[in-house]
Amino acid sequence: MPHQDAAQSAARAQQPSYLELESRGELARRARALYSVYRECRLCPRQCGANRLKGELGTCASSSRVRVCSVHPHFGEERPLVGRHGSGTIFFAGCNLLCEYCQNWDTSHGRAGELVSDQRLGRMMLRLQAMGCHNINLVTPTHFVPNIVQALRPAIAGGLRVPLVYNTSGYDSVETLRLLEGIVDIYLPDFKYMDRAVAGRYSAGADDYPEVAAAAIVEMHRQVGDLITDEDGIAVRGLMIRHLVLPHNLAGTDAFVEFVAARLGRSTYVNIMPQYYPAHHARQFPELSRRITDGEFRRALGWTRQAGLGLEGKA
Repeated sequence: MPHQDAAQSAARAQQPSYLELESRGELARRARALYSVYRECRLCPRQCGANRLKGELGTCASSSRVRVCSVHPHFGEERPLVGRHGSGTIFFAGCNLLCEYCQNWDTSHGRAGELVSDQRLGRMMLRLQAMGCHNINLVTPTHFVPNIVQALRPAIAGGLRVPLVYNTSGYDSVETLRLLEGIVDIYLPDFKYMDRAVAGRYSAGADDYPEVAAAAIVEMHRQVGDLITDEDGIAVRGLMIRHLVLPHNLAGTDAFVEFVAARLGRSTYVNIMPQYYPAHHARQFPELSRRITDGEFRRALGWTRQAGLGLEGKA
């Protein structure tokens, strides 16, 4: 019975996969392996080599201690994450991509926020679950992956049972992502650019972004597959990709949707986002100094439909 098999698979997916890893000691092993990377940091594609255990700051402007900017239920995320009670967001300070037009520049480019222990980070997860949040949404987590995995262990002991969302810029190392297999339930990456020169110009020289993000997202999809929701439409597992439309098609939306259709499949959840505005240093770049037009967004949606990607249900 294919429909019965699908229902059984969905039911199994509602049990966060990190519980099984913790039960056999694998989560502790992963945490140790990830913390060792801090000695000469290679967590992200920047490969900066900072000894973050000794307080050296990486490209992300972070040591090995987590800095958290805010913790709260969020109702502005995609509908399958928000549900009735919100997505439990933990916003981390710092970033490894450092976009010139970042809409959260005050936290991602600076050192705002509070230093917290891994134990306290775990308690934050439990508090969000107690507030009824449908998931723990880790916003800009790439440079704090070791702390997050370590924090999960006391959180699990305290009763954490909701899915973990990895909400990232897409500038992620496949090697680090492989250490997250079975830990992350929902991957929520951006795919920002399809052109190397554009990526290098607007994201601190990261001209390898298109190929890095493509490889990272393919790996994410291998791990969790397409989006699965429960009977209430709440996400329990899978890949959700965000793509911010930029003026003059600088993000390469036409090429992006073709990539998704060809490499990931037409059932991939894609959110084509129109909310760009010129933040941070954007006005220093004439081509980024305005919002997108209605026509530019309609054209982006047209490309999406031509690629065979569905738009219904997207935030």
